[in-house]
Amino acid sequence: MSTHKSTSKFKIYGFWGLLKLLSYYFRTKLFFQSSRLIRFPIEVRGKRYIDFGKQLTTGIGCRIEGFPLKNNGIIIKFGNNIEINDYVHIAGIMSITIGDNVLIASKVFISDIQHGSYSGSFEHDSPHSKPNDRALSAEPIIIEENVWIGENVTILKGVTIGKGSIIGANSVVTKSIPENTIALGIPARVVKKYNENVNKWEKV
Repeated sequence: MSTHKSTSKFKIYGFWGLLKLLSYYFRTKLFFQSSRLIRFPIEVRGKRYIDFGKQLTTGIGCRIEGFPLKNNGIIIKFGNNIEINDYVHIAGIMSITIGDNVLIASKVFISDIQHGSYSGSFEHDSPHSKPNDRALSAEPIIIEENVWIGENVTILKGVTIGKGSIIGANSVVTKSIPENTIALGIPARVVKKYNENVNKWEKV
């Protein structure tokens, strides 16, 4: 590491901060060998059903859960060079795939699970039943490469977020988002699309 980089890190983190980073680094290489840096504490459930990819970086307080209820293989699959920030919660029982170079801000919730069915079909659940007694339903989530997900975003089952897209802070993604777009709101909707011909973002 160059002297310039060391000095910059010292200015950012300070002495005790650098010691903490060093502690995180050694614990990462002990428990998550393929990752870049895992900040502890982290809660992982069903580790054998999770592929952490290569060079994963996390913030503190993350919770990643893979339950083999709808899938006995890999349930949560990270690509390479993914960064997730503090208190991100990812829970899957079927399939959650996160592509390379995805950036996820803090307090993001990603889940392919839902307690019960509410589509209005014959097998829909009654509001008089206990939510925790309702059968789990699930649909795969795919987040493609180079996606940026803002603070406090919720991503629900059955959603695909196309490559290069941005999800604005506090959004709830209930339907798929096309590639190279910016989406925001509750529910999230596309507000801008990248025009390859003129190399700029344009309002939709």
